[in-house]
Amino acid sequence: MGAWYWWTLIGMAIVTYIPRAVPLTFLEGKELPPVVSGVLRNIPYAVLGALIFPAILYVQEGNLLFGLIGTVVAFTLAILFSNLMVIVLGTIGVLAIYSLIF
Repeated sequence: MGAWYWWTLIGMAIVTYIPRAVPLTFLEGKELPPVVSGVLRNIPYAVLGALIFPAILYVQEGNLLFGLIGTVVAFTLAILFSNLMVIVLGTIGVLAIYSLIF
C-alpha cells in the first residue's frame, strides 16, 4: 500500500467526521426552528427515494415492466402489512414467479 492509500483514508475520515462534529460543537444545547427541524427530518426519505428510483427503472435491462411490477407489489404490501420481511419476501416471490412466466 502506497502513501496515496493512507492519505485517501485520512481524507475520507476527515470528510466523514466534519459533518458529525460541527453540529455537536456549535449546536449543542440550542433548539432548531421547527422548519429546519422538519426539513432535516425528511432528508433520509428523500435520499432513499433518490437512490431507489433509478434502480426501479433499470433493475432488469430492457424490461421496465419488471421494476414497475415490483414497485406496485412492494407499495401494496407496505400498505397492507407493516412487517418489512413480508414486504421484501412477497415482492421477491412475485417477481420470481413473473420471471419464470415471462
